[in-house]
Amino acid sequence: MAKARPAAAASNGKMTYYFSKTKTEGKGLSKQLLGGKGLNLAEMTSIGLPVPPGFTITTEVCDGYYKSGKKLPAGLMDEVRKNIAALEKELGKKFGDDKSPLLVSVRSGAALSMPGMMNTILNLGLNDVSTEGLAKATGNERFAYDAYRRLINMFGDVVMDVGHEHYEHAFDKIKKKYKVTADTDVPAEGLKELCVAYKEVYKKHTGKDFPQDPYTQLEASIEAVFKSWMGAKAVTYREVENIRGLLGTAVNVQSMVYGNMGDDSGTGVAFTRDPNTGKNEFFGEFLVNAQGEDVVAGIRTPQPVAEMPKWNKAIHKQLLEIKDILEKHYKDMQDIEFTIEKKVLFMLQTRNGKRTGTAAVKMAVDMVKEKLIDEKEAIRRIPAGDLSQLLLPSLDTKALEDAREKKLVLTTGLPASPGAAVGKLAFTAEEAVERAAAGERVILCRSETSPEDVAGMHSAAGILTSTGGMTSHAAVVARGWGRCCVVGAGEMSIDEKGKKMTIKGKTYGGNDVITINGTTGEVFAGTMATMEPKLGGDFATVMKWADKYRTLGIRTNADSPEDSQRARDFGAEGIGLCRTEHMFFGDDRIAAMREMILATELDARKAALAKLLPFQREDFVGIFTAMKGLPVTIRLLDPPLHEFLPHEAKTQDELAKQMGVKPAFIKARVAQLHEANPMLGHRGCRLSVTYPEILEMQVRAIIEAAIICKGKKIDAKPEIMIPLVGTAVELKYLKDLTQKTIDEVIAEKKFKGSLDTLIGTMIEIPRAALTADQIAEHAQFFSFGTNDLTQMTFGFSRDDINSFLPDYLKKDLLTADPFQTLDQSGVGQLVEMGVQKGRKTNKDLKVGICGEHGGDPASVDFCHRAGLNYVSCSPFRVPIARLAAAQAAIKHAK
Repeated sequence: MAKARPAAAASNGKMTYYFSKTKTEGKGLSKQLLGGKGLNLAEMTSIGLPVPPGFTITTEVCDGYYKSGKKLPAGLMDEVRKNIAALEKELGKKFGDDKSPLLVSVRSGAALSMPGMMNTILNLGLNDVSTEGLAKATGNERFAYDAYRRLINMFGDVVMDVGHEHYEHAFDKIKKKYKVTADTDVPAEGLKELCVAYKEVYKKHTGKDFPQDPYTQLEASIEAVFKSWMGAKAVTYREVENIRGLLGTAVNVQSMVYGNMGDDSGTGVAFTRDPNTGKNEFFGEFLVNAQGEDVVAGIRTPQPVAEMPKWNKAIHKQLLEIKDILEKHYKDMQDIEFTIEKKVLFMLQTRNGKRTGTAAVKMAVDMVKEKLIDEKEAIRRIPAGDLSQLLLPSLDTKALEDAREKKLVLTTGLPASPGAAVGKLAFTAEEAVERAAAGERVILCRSETSPEDVAGMHSAAGILTSTGGMTSHAAVVARGWGRCCVVGAGEMSIDEKGKKMTIKGKTYGGNDVITINGTTGEVFAGTMATMEPKLGGDFATVMKWADKYRTLGIRTNADSPEDSQRARDFGAEGIGLCRTEHMFFGDDRIAAMREMILATELDARKAALAKLLPFQREDFVGIFTAMKGLPVTIRLLDPPLHEFLPHEAKTQDELAKQMGVKPAFIKARVAQLHEANPMLGHRGCRLSVTYPEILEMQVRAIIEAAIICKGKKIDAKPEIMIPLVGTAVELKYLKDLTQKTIDEVIAEKKFKGSLDTLIGTMIEIPRAALTADQIAEHAQFFSFGTNDLTQMTFGFSRDDINSFLPDYLKKDLLTADPFQTLDQSGVGQLVEMGVQKGRKTNKDLKVGICGEHGGDPASVDFCHRAGLNYVSCSPFRVPIARLAAAQAAIKHAK
């Protein structure tokens, strides 16, 4: 067995960075080294904000810890002791002292925010002796023993894996003894007894006494934070958020301040602007006489900061001043944590706040107006993928009014994340994952969520909790993901084991459907109609800026006039992919399509195609009308013919009756068309080679439709795309046939006007990319079909990839699903080669992409760099592509 090598120290040998009023070592360093929290603590200290002093252990130490087989590096604890000594000197306190003890918190802090996903330990440094010292120093015995019992619980849970429920049982006994229900009503004597009980719980489950040496506590806690970097919830969160390539987490050791020292103390979490709407209003919550974890855990429902002046006007005023200082310094909305200890305010954290897509757009536009940032920074700042949240459904206005009138509102909570969600109730994260994977839409219904629930939260259509506030775990995570969420619905009681919830005496189970309104906080019984969103002026402003800076064209994938119009409304500049096969599945056409496929003679096949011609022509007239003046790329029939035929005996018998043939004939034809690997079989251009009459019918329908539109003064711009070409001779043969058909239709219709119809091909076979210079001799445009190109390059079946993709992502064998984000080094290389070779033959070659990657921001960035003319994506992703294209143009400007 190989020996673990010693852990590496930081690259410059320095493993810790101190921050305080006297010296700030980390200012100006990178968050990759100090983590976001560590860097911001240093920054806040340097601009004069009231930050409790402390020090940060770097992410490089975490990286070294894992590389050395989970061993802390030599010399780390020596540096830690020096920093503790500096804190002792600065604060006039001693670690583990019986008169004036120094207490610290130990928190995680990666380069990218991962709220609640890693470990925190508070009140560290307390033991039997120093707790008495804290009681004397503060004159508050109850506070001291409350802090000690919290440490034993948290240290046991986080460091030693003693479940929180074991401590809860002990606490329940004490509360019963003193005949109280609230934690805050237990007297000092009861908390002393509780500390003894907690130490017994600790020893029972660990076999050891609770450590009395504060340095033993500190070393174990630092290691626990490092371990939490690879904890299940942190790993799941990074997978969901696609966070990769980080060294690890930093550890922040900071002197404690207390919000639970009485009614003149408190703690809170706030945002410098509303993270839901983006309004420039201080937004947040606070609890009087509480510690920080009480707010984010959602155990007590806090008060909004707007009510703080009733409690302490001066602190509220100071917070508003700090809000402005932070925004001027960071030029972005900040998410802050603060504590008030005996009427003195301390800032514990700031970071760029997570926000909804709606809020991101509003903040960007407002900050340009306020001259905090310019247009380019505004464009850079909005996560392009988050625009999908602006396109989320909301409840139909009429349905909402009716439901309120009929008193279908079950309860109302806090509107934590906007949108509307309809689904059946799921009561655990595991249940939500399982049922969503089976195709059900579920609402995850919990008392409160914790970081362990992230997989279920991500799988659910919406989230509903009975406790917690607007900054609770559920609210923050849901907003970041654009998941509809209602929290703090206090009238609701959850029975997780019994899989039911009760509201006002009525019980609902796993098969009951509810609707939640994340915009108002309302919860309704049953299914309610939703409606498409209306995009406001700020969205239009951002889109205008995006169009000003982008150089890449944006088209859409659309197969109907309705989708075409919707995409045009979203700003599409044409259709990059119209899949004609989708037009044949309607009830009025599938019979003729099947008749054509089952025909064994050419004349019978042509007769069936003649029935399909009017349908195709009508569809194209509708699409050309919706996209008037814009190009429409129409892909000729692509899927294998067997996909249009019934495979069950019952439907085969029905088809036989309709066609007046024996069922045996249908079964035989279906068997004849069966292929072992249809995706590589008789499809695409190969169909047109075998059955040229199919191509002729489709081209005729396109050209006749274009001529009809021209007669109505509608400028139709068809582009005919031949799919799945692998050789230049294939394309030449089918291009000649296409052009011959075009000429025949124009002659028959005696059309004298201008009808510039481009003929091109889809590059979706690796060979086509490799021989793009030859293929370009016969093509006026290329469109990269990156779905099939990815499939054939990797040798992955996109229909079966989910059987192994999770393992590949978990083990970092792939950084992303290659069918969602373009594989730039492999598939991307083929795209770049195809562009370069194609344009070497034809310098005017128009090149686009029409796979699903066309709406993925990272893939759009690649397409910009590769020199494509346009990307094409689904209608709802058009705004995302427009913004991503602008971001790419700004990022790569010469």
